[in-house]
This record gives sequence, C-alpha cells and structure tokens, in this order.
Amino acid sequence: MKMIRAIIRPEKIEDVASSLAAAGFPALTKIDVYGRGKQRGITVDSIHYEELPKTMIIIVVEDDEVEKVVSNIQVSSLTGHYGDGKIFVSPVDTAYTIRTGNEEL
Repeated sequence: MKMIRAIIRPEKIEDVASSLAAAGFPALTKIDVYGRGKQRGITVDSIHYEELPKTMIIIVVEDDEVEKVVSNIQVSSLTGHYGDGKIFVSPVDTAYTIRTGNEEL
C-alpha cells in the first residue's frame, strides 16, 4: 500500500474530491495547511505573503492504483500557475482499524 499526500490550492479541493470519488476513491482526509514553495511566497502590490493557504489531501491506496490516483489529482487540481502544489507518495507498512483493532495489510 502507498500513502499519497497532495498539497493543492484550496479552491481545487472540491474538484479533486469529486474526481477521486467518481474514479472509485471516495475515502480521503483533507487538512487545511499553510506553506510556501520555491518561490518563497508571493507579492501582491506592496504586500509580501510568506505563507499561503493550501489544502493537503491524504489517501491510501493499493500499489497498483497509485498512478491512477496521482494522475487524477494532477489533472483535477491543475491551474497552470505557480503554486498548483506537490504530490508525495510513501510506502505504508501496516494499517489498523481503531474500532476493531484489525490489521489491514
């Protein structure tokens, strides 16, 4: 299993969540976060914003579904501008259901 974490623009969260659900991936976690990329924030008029609001999506999928989910997130979150976000993929060794204590892997 793999954990996919995507940091995207907040205004794209509904597009991404809807697209993932339509593709058969309805379960996700979303977190409001703040950060900056390589550009170190943005300047609008005379105001410099060091950190910008973003939304992080976390989803765990089987190894063979990673490319489908990553592609789905890329397409549905794209605006074509700096700050569209990043996607990180990490291995998941074990998962447990809290209610039952069952191991999922």
